[in-house]
Amino acid sequence: MSSLEREIEATRDRLADTIDQLVYRANPKTIVSREVSSIKAFFVDPATGHPRTDNILKVAGGVVGVVAVFAVVRRVVR
Repeated sequence: MSSLEREIEATRDRLADTIDQLVYRANPKTIVSREVSSIKAFFVDPATGHPRTDNILKVAGGVVGVVAVFAVVRRVVR
């Protein structure tokens, strides 16, 4: 096997590995799993497992604020 043939084979193997990685990353289940992990990490400290109350309160405050705005707009429109 010549040097060129070995180089072509090595390039083909690298390309196959890259394609496998892209297929794995683009898989909907992988994407969902990655996003769920990201959301969990936002609300729970991965190191200790304790909830991050500051982030939870920020999100809860945002939800309450949006609900209040909708309630006010609904009353004004009526």
